Amino acid sequence: MQLARLPDMVNRSGPHIIVLGNEKGGSGKSTTAMHLIVALLAAVKRVGSIDLDARQGSLSRYVENRRNSAAAMLTPLPMPAHVAINQSSADSRAAAQAEDEANLVAALDQLRECDFIVIDTPGADSALSRAAHSRADTLISPLNDSFLDLDLFGRIEDEGNSIRRPSVYAETVWEQRKRRAMAGGRPIDWVVMRNRLSSLDARNKRDIGRLLEQLSRRIGFRIAPGFTERVIFRELFPRGLTLLDLSRADAGVQWRMSHVAARAEVRDLLDALNLLPTSESAMHRREAEI
Repeated sequence: MQLARLPDMVNRSGPHIIVLGNEKGGSGKSTTAMHLIVALLAAVKRVGSIDLDARQGSLSRYVENRRNSAAAMLTPLPMPAHVAINQSSADSRAAAQAEDEANLVAALDQLRECDFIVIDTPGADSALSRAAHSRADTLISPLNDSFLDLDLFGRIEDEGNSIRRPSVYAETVWEQRKRRAMAGGRPIDWVVMRNRLSSLDARNKRDIGRLLEQLSRRIGFRIAPGFTERVIFRELFPRGLTLLDLSRADAGVQWRMSHVAARAEVRDLLDALNLLPTSESAMHRREAEI
């Protein structure tokens, strides 16, 4: 990728780009991405979405499932403008990077009239993923609450009592932050959200929280509340629905107390991200509760 091309795509007055990134699969990127998309659509924003992992296609399937459900709903389901990108299969590394860059630029240009663009990245390092990271206004990294997942962000030493140094994913983000700064872009607001939190105040949970605080001060990210492990997230995927759709009369889901708690987690995350003005966010919250 050539640095000279980046300034054209660094956001100054265009869409706010939100990237879901973590080099480990199964962290909840696609689920989080879809809930953000629906929340922004509910706030009457024009939203585009890009799936950079078109081969696995979790976000693309989520959008497709939502489109299929919309046909049977009594009132329209809000939908994003969606684009899926396959990673280049070119023989040379330079050619693959150039093709990936061109495809991402084309997708962003296709969605240039949107207010927000949400990009879901693969659970592995790639030139396409790094290109997306360098364009992020907001980078959200879902992190499962385990030492194994934390190890991608910071090397743990002293039997889990301290962080020795930033690890591979944190180094990747640092490089893309530098690249963006050199191109004159605004700083990336990096938010790490703790997913699959235990409801119990276990020692493991406290230790990971303490280590994340250490790492956040060292490499500069914010910590946001994530989602606990709930069956409802898996149940909604085949229908393309989110917890923010469940207040609809035609959602066909019987409300349980666990759903109320799960939806509160989604709203807490949205508040922490500061993507909408305070007054607009509060109004959306009241409307969703009706």
